[in-house]
Amino acid sequence: MLLTVCAESKLLSQANEIYSLIRQDKVVPSLASLNVFLECLVSSGEFEKTLEIFSELVDSGVRVDKFTYGKAIQSAVKSGNFQKGIDLLRSMKKKGVSPSGFIYNVLISGLCKEKKMGEAEKLFDEMLKRKLNPNCVTFNTLIDGYCKVGNLEQAFRVKERMGLENVEPNLVTFNTLLGGLCRACRMDDAKRVLEEMEGNGFVPDGFTYSLLFDGHSRCGDVDASLALYDDIIQKGVKINDYTGSILLNALCKRGKMDEAEEILKKLTKNGLVPSEVIYNTIIDGYCQLSDMEKSFSTYEKLLNVGLRPSSITFNILIKKFCEMKDMDKAEEWLKRMADQRVSPTVETYNILIGGYGWACLFDRCFQVLEEMEKNGPKPNVVSYGSLINCLCKKNKVLEAEIIFRDMIDRGISPNTQIYNILIDGHCAVGKLKDAFRLFNEMSKDEIVPSLVTYNALINGLCKNGRLEKAEEMAFQITGKGLRPDAITYNSLISGYANNRHMKKAFALFETMKSSGIQPNLNSYCPLISGCSKDDLMLVDKLYEEMLQMKLTPDRVVYNALIHAYAAHGNLQKAFDLHYKMVAQGIDPDKMTYNSLILGNLEEGKVQEAKDLVEDMRTRGLGPTDYTYDTLIKGHCKLKDCSGAYAWYREMRENGFLPSVGACYELLTCLRKDGQLQEAEILCSEMNIKEIDHLNSTEEASLVARA
Repeated sequence: MLLTVCAESKLLSQANEIYSLIRQDKVVPSLASLNVFLECLVSSGEFEKTLEIFSELVDSGVRVDKFTYGKAIQSAVKSGNFQKGIDLLRSMKKKGVSPSGFIYNVLISGLCKEKKMGEAEKLFDEMLKRKLNPNCVTFNTLIDGYCKVGNLEQAFRVKERMGLENVEPNLVTFNTLLGGLCRACRMDDAKRVLEEMEGNGFVPDGFTYSLLFDGHSRCGDVDASLALYDDIIQKGVKINDYTGSILLNALCKRGKMDEAEEILKKLTKNGLVPSEVIYNTIIDGYCQLSDMEKSFSTYEKLLNVGLRPSSITFNILIKKFCEMKDMDKAEEWLKRMADQRVSPTVETYNILIGGYGWACLFDRCFQVLEEMEKNGPKPNVVSYGSLINCLCKKNKVLEAEIIFRDMIDRGISPNTQIYNILIDGHCAVGKLKDAFRLFNEMSKDEIVPSLVTYNALINGLCKNGRLEKAEEMAFQITGKGLRPDAITYNSLISGYANNRHMKKAFALFETMKSSGIQPNLNSYCPLISGCSKDDLMLVDKLYEEMLQMKLTPDRVVYNALIHAYAAHGNLQKAFDLHYKMVAQGIDPDKMTYNSLILGNLEEGKVQEAKDLVEDMRTRGLGPTDYTYDTLIKGHCKLKDCSGAYAWYREMRENGFLPSVGACYELLTCLRKDGQLQEAEILCSEMNIKEIDHLNSTEEASLVARA
């Protein structure tokens, strides 16, 4: 009796003590008291204790009922031991205890959370065979499961089945479907569900509107969010803090800060007291626009209304300063954080590590790690991952691996992402042997490689010319339960195109499309770059195909197109593309100018080429060694040896050195033109070892003897 009273009163520690005393006397309480006690344990989150007591009861020969089994199964599922839940279901059926609808609901919910929808449906069918009537919770659980895995058609079929089983949908049913549709950006369908919902007498709540705001945000439709807000206000619906924060976040993400501020004023006028979450949203919005002054003023407003900033508030500002590489300001806000008696979180320190890493202040990164080790919070895999990533991006792979080993020595287990960073880093510097060593290490440690892992290795192999091995690895991906994506194909296409195997590159491009993988700009660029003079019609076709697919060329693609047309004789088309590029708001770079200079020289337009060089200088894009090489070779081809030599002299004065090919062509041109003194000066300067763009001494002597 006392056990029941304590359990019903939620006096858990007293109930535990009483139960222990009863068991010490080798007395078993009544099943009714035990069930109340187990219910108390489960509602307090004591799932392991519940399972322990259940096992004690069964081992003691107590004939437990379906309620007792239900609490044990619920505890197994809640604690993440789903298999234990299934085993208990089998055990109760074997002992002749009929499972209840509650038990099926718990297990179906667990399977849905694990995204095992096929098994969830089997249990649902079993439930029906046992003449257990599924309730609204059962159907809502299945609908939610299908929405979460993106199978909306099946979710709607489950809703239809509700009608067949005479179960009426409730507000949760409609909100669940709305959530699935909004996540999929199917806003027209969401509108129809909303209309059906209202037609069934349900009044949309704040959560309903937060789903719709989120859906419009995902689709990038700010106007629809604002129209929905106006509609809500006209209906007299009060917007709570959560719904308001979703709307404001949508506006801030799109940089619509004026609109966000206006909405916030209206919400406040209508009685909403903005929370710290809403202020954080506004601060983050201004940070995204790099409007730090307004970020600070919003922070001051937060303080003035009596709210206390959280670690999230400070993390937003510290992260922005790290992105701006203003680490002094980041440290200043870290100090303000301490002044406000807000403790830095592991995320705060991880942000700082990333900031110092990108600023190449690696000593400071190590100091932050040491500070975490000494004073807490302890570094996690992300802390080390931030530093390892920064080191790899700076090609410091040896240092990255030292940090990696230190992380393991400190008891922090690496994950797939950490291995991916290291493997990609080694591939980037051509250390394929080390990349594969790490790949094999993953397998030994039972860390499953992801598609990112394979893509990094395939890309590394392609860049090193090991194309057959790369293609073999791409084929292996499917055997690992993965599917090659656009990145996989792009690496292979680029690898073959760069090695002048254009037939193979185009074959892979066609395979990619026939596999249902949509090409992107990185698919087209190597194909365009690899086309020869005879393939300009193919370049036209690729360009048109890109436009049909609504792919807008970026600077890299424009440069590839401009070079293809300029180098292969269609200078007008090259300039047309140059004008389109500029009209699109993309400034030409050195590569753009180099291609146009090449095209002009190919057509003998020397003055135009010179004008382009001057235009480069005006834009602050001084000529490169490639520019000068192009000018020297172009003038030599036009038999303008004096012009070529003048560019050579300017090239030397600006600290650049000619390539072997440019030297050879200039020497040949000068000697044929009888400019022997200039040829002698060139030979003399070449013998000075500062010209070592030459690949070998043999090449140097070859040019010197020309």
